[in-house]
Amino acid sequence: MNLLLVKATDFIAADRVRITDRRLHHLNAVNQASVGQVLRAGCLGGLQGQATVLSITSTAAELLVDFQEPSPAKLPITLLLALPRPKMLRRTLQTCASMGVEKLVLINSYRVEKSFWQTPFLQPEALHEQLLLGLEQARDTILPEVIIAKRFKPFVEDELPAIAANTRGLIAHPGDYPECPRALNAAVTLAIGPEGGWIPYEVDLLSKAGLQPVQLGPRILRVETAVPALLARLF
Repeated sequence: MNLLLVKATDFIAADRVRITDRRLHHLNAVNQASVGQVLRAGCLGGLQGQATVLSITSTAAELLVDFQEPSPAKLPITLLLALPRPKMLRRTLQTCASMGVEKLVLINSYRVEKSFWQTPFLQPEALHEQLLLGLEQARDTILPEVIIAKRFKPFVEDELPAIAANTRGLIAHPGDYPECPRALNAAVTLAIGPEGGWIPYEVDLLSKAGLQPVQLGPRILRVETAVPALLARLF
């Protein structure tokens, strides 16, 4: 935890918070925090700065906070991601949050197993937890917007054209396509499929919505590898 994230409900005064959950365990077990220690901290959805430990026990910690600094800028990207398998989903959510993805759309695909949509990791509380872990890692306070799109065709035909308008629309897809561009200075809409790739029908619909296929080379990457590789290359 590189950043202690506090929420509005943690405040017991204008400049004081009280922590009692997993963050307290981390302060005790990992940071080995003591009275007077100054920690890097931030307010979820707001500014960041520092927190000074006023008291800490096994049941609660109180900290004096001073938040005056903005968080790092978000990447100007909307990421359409075919829903990964549950274990990979958790890691990918953390990666998206820590790398600064602005908007994430978890979307269906022909090659996404139906059982993936039943995972408890898609519950709002579970999504929130993984995104928080990513923010804490990267010292960020602003959550990415997350959209769940269980129906591929209606989303791509009815909503994606407006999302992709005035952005560089890209489909990450193996094949005889142009190389993925590098170091863009523009907003991007990027679609990353399942490990087997999008099927031709899906590539066609995404293309009609304003996205163009690009490739990273002959290697087929896991989703958890492809996401940071593409984000790093694009930005």
